[in-house]
Amino acid sequence: MKTLKLLFIAFILSFSAQLNAQTADEIIANYFENTGGVDAWQKVEGMKMSAKINQGGMEIPLEIIQLKIGKQMTVINFQGKEIKQGVFNGEVLWSTNFMTQKAEKGDQETTDNLKRQMNDFPDPFLNYKANGYTVELLGKETIDGTETFKLKLTKKPMIIDGMEEENVAYYFFDAENFVPLVVQAEIKQGPMKGQVSESKMSDYQEVGDIYMPFSMTQGLKGQPGQTITIDKIELNPVVDAIEFEFPEEVVNTPPETVK
Repeated sequence: MKTLKLLFIAFILSFSAQLNAQTADEIIANYFENTGGVDAWQKVEGMKMSAKINQGGMEIPLEIIQLKIGKQMTVINFQGKEIKQGVFNGEVLWSTNFMTQKAEKGDQETTDNLKRQMNDFPDPFLNYKANGYTVELLGKETIDGTETFKLKLTKKPMIIDGMEEENVAYYFFDAENFVPLVVQAEIKQGPMKGQVSESKMSDYQEVGDIYMPFSMTQGLKGQPGQTITIDKIELNPVVDAIEFEFPEEVVNTPPETVK
């Protein structure tokens, strides 16, 4: 009898796990269906977002470019200067130092972690199984007065101080429209280590054949964040590959003196 009971419990747990997996996949399927369809998303090879942030009453324009092959960069227009940040060509990560205005390469660990996320574009849920990711439905939760489905997305491990650590993000999908409203993840390194980062998305609008958020607020959970307001999104832009390359500093040598 005890053996039969244990088998029954194992069956129930197995069935419950399958049900959750199917339900999670159902939510993801509804998400893509409501935002243009999987076929439309598969055709997205790149995006260029024209946006702005408000910093201390000053409006700062910026441009965010992401390509399917892993290349990405953010260009900040500050006081008439274009400052590139988070530029990644698929191999090298670099940014412009605000003080010296010179390009500086990122550390190897951050670069390696970016390489592990190259298949996330245009959406980490699009081909998550093929990328070796897993998704788990954790139930429902009310966020800012809206009922949501809470999904746990586990991606490839991150490298932190030379060691692999679990790479998990929690997505909160609107229970009515099936679009992600909030993304939360634990910060694994730096001065904010141990705290939870939070990104909130809203104002979904049509871009070509898909729908995307035109307002994103990023910060720490439970604290006011920085809002990025998007004015325009261009799909599949033509971007010169040289824009992503690390600018090698040119050393001017004095001409030889003719004797």
